Amino acid sequence: MQDMLLDLAIPSRLEEMGIVRARLDTALRQLGLDGEARHRIGLAAHEAVANAVIHGNHLDPGRPVQIHLERDGEDLVIRVADQGTGFDPAGVADPLRPENQLRPGGRGLLIMRALMDEVHHMSGATGGAVAILRRRLGGDPPDPDLDH
Repeated sequence: MQDMLLDLAIPSRLEEMGIVRARLDTALRQLGLDGEARHRIGLAAHEAVANAVIHGNHLDPGRPVQIHLERDGEDLVIRVADQGTGFDPAGVADPLRPENQLRPGGRGLLIMRALMDEVHHMSGATGGAVAILRRRLGGDPPDPDLDH
């Protein structure tokens, strides 16, 4: 059974990130999550939304980013959709490799994967990309060790 906890659309401006963080934190508090869990989930969602705003919609405020938070059984699912040209995560260089450590890019994906149980990307129904972040609400949190 799925319960929608947050359904939000924002213009593609970095100034909107505070609104997303506040609304997400309110929804996570209502689930009874502690401060550490809210911080980890909030940081992962922040990276997904920032990627959609910057890389997907190229900071075009006329192209909104959709953010959905829902409970799916014992899982929390965050979907972030942009209106860009699409995204292939396999094309992002691994920022942990020595030759990429001084290059920009890839760190947001690394953070999302470290803080959530699952991270997937797919094409949106009308184009663009959809990031799907999943976190199990019971049990131990993901290990944030970035070297695994």
